[in-house]
Amino acid sequence: MDELIKIAMSQLGQKEISGTQDNQTIVNYAKEAGFDWVNDDETPWCSIFVSWCAYKTDLVRSRQANARSWLLVGTSTNTPEPGDIVVFWRGSIEAWKGHVGIFLGYSKSTTRVYCLGGNQGNQVSISAYPSETVLGFRRLRDSKMVKLPAVTLTPTDRGDAVKALQDALKAADFDCGTSDGDYGNKTKNAVQALQSTNNALKIDGIYGQKTKEYLFSILNE
Repeated sequence: MDELIKIAMSQLGQKEISGTQDNQTIVNYAKEAGFDWVNDDETPWCSIFVSWCAYKTDLVRSRQANARSWLLVGTSTNTPEPGDIVVFWRGSIEAWKGHVGIFLGYSKSTTRVYCLGGNQGNQVSISAYPSETVLGFRRLRDSKMVKLPAVTLTPTDRGDAVKALQDALKAADFDCGTSDGDYGNKTKNAVQALQSTNNALKIDGIYGQKTKEYLFSILNE
């Protein structure tokens, strides 16, 4: 998710223009992301901004302007990493209002969540929100057909191929921890959890051809 953070960070400071004028950059977020009906910078645009960032980085995205629509995009995670999506409730947890942004981390006390997003103080900014207002964290996957490492990978392996495998495992909702390129116990356990869902696979924690084909079918069905 490094690219998602990078593209969002590049827009820091883009701000609504008060009065009858509009910040065309903000209007263009909507146009490029497919919200053709938006013609000003005052329509609530937190979801629009995240959708634009996802569009720019070829990730799956919500095509709706309401923040809570992101609860149906990607996969749920209880161990969020920087670059995951975080959805908050506003006003009331039972109501429709919300806010969505890109998760950066927790405060030291874990009572607040740092979020990179749009329409935060009427601009693209980094803001903190109460942890108690979090509705959920979502992990996005590539919007294109997922490509997997072609080589066999085993515990103790390291490198970009392992990182790609880790990203793919998380996209399929198998928790392997941080995508650090290190085929450690968490990655091995995630591969075994994947293999355990197919009785034709040996549960050995090794990423081989048959495991690759099965993971590919899950991600690209």
